[in-house]
Amino acid sequence: MKLLIIGPFPPPITGNSLANKVILENLSEYFPHYKVNFINTSYPTFKEDIGKFSLKKVFVYTKQYKEVYKIFKSDKIYITTGQTFFGVLKYAPYILLSKFLNKELIIHIHGDYLWQEYNKLTDYKRKIFKSLISKFDKGIVLSKTLRRNLKSFLPENKIFELPNFVEDYLFDIDIEKKLKENFDELRIIYLSNLMKEKGILDLLEALLILKEKNIPFKSKIAGNIDNSLKNKIFEYLDRLKENVEYLGVVSGNKKKELLEWGNTFVFPTYYKIEGQPISILEAYATGNIVLTTNQGGIPDIFEETKNGFYIEKKNPKSISNTLQNISLNIENLRYITKQNYLTAKGKYTVENYIKNFKNILN
Repeated sequence: MKLLIIGPFPPPITGNSLANKVILENLSEYFPHYKVNFINTSYPTFKEDIGKFSLKKVFVYTKQYKEVYKIFKSDKIYITTGQTFFGVLKYAPYILLSKFLNKELIIHIHGDYLWQEYNKLTDYKRKIFKSLISKFDKGIVLSKTLRRNLKSFLPENKIFELPNFVEDYLFDIDIEKKLKENFDELRIIYLSNLMKEKGILDLLEALLILKEKNIPFKSKIAGNIDNSLKNKIFEYLDRLKENVEYLGVVSGNKKKELLEWGNTFVFPTYYKIEGQPISILEAYATGNIVLTTNQGGIPDIFEETKNGFYIEKKNPKSISNTLQNISLNIENLRYITKQNYLTAKGKYTVENYIKNFKNILN
């Protein structure tokens, strides 16, 4: 059985690109009768301008179409499209050729914006959008809440839920040792792309408030910085240099060391296309208390006081107040650390992800 993955691969690292990479590297290992090939549709520069048209993007994506011949050699075509009009339209040649050749088409939506975009579109754009997505035979979303993204295009029994995963190496930590050694003070982590809608500016402002209140803490921040925010972010980092360290993009052991070092993971997102952030699951697996927002599919994987605490969107005071409360009660909140670790190990392994993915393919 020959599967072709069409979608983004790292770099840059996003939940979507990492998921595609994990399928590419693991499906054949777990199920040798599957042979996997891919077409990488990543845009080389990291930017926050999701869904915006540009001639440079047209040039980049047109060059990628030269690999369309791989569809002829495949049985199933698995596409992780974007969620905006242009984010879907750029996959039209792959969708139309696959349909013409009678290949099984599977769409995987890594977010919660597709249905909103469809409701905003009018006239011919709305018809094109629906026509393209309705050509798929099956659809995959990350969780129950996110089924709404495909309900207008596919029958209910053709929409499947596939929760995200944590890479195996991140589970290799001594959780008991961490409980004993890593709760001497507030150790705050931010691990995601540094984008305005991911809440990075709100977090940095909250850390300034903590500093002004003389609340003891250390923080480490990692991820790609959106070019339009670089100056502003580095201004904050300069004011917080005694407490905050920016690590750049981390992966592998550097990411593991960061997540092991911390005890509190903060993700104040209001990102319009947010789905089910892998970074939250990684924070669980490495024994961190999680602070996050009620955005996208997050409520399907996050429970207040069991996994951490909700914070308000676009509200640095909400973040700083919650962090202050954790600082005052950090030893009493160690149970969350152990609970998150066990939850991740029970539900969110790569093995579970690949087995569930294979079941959907079949």
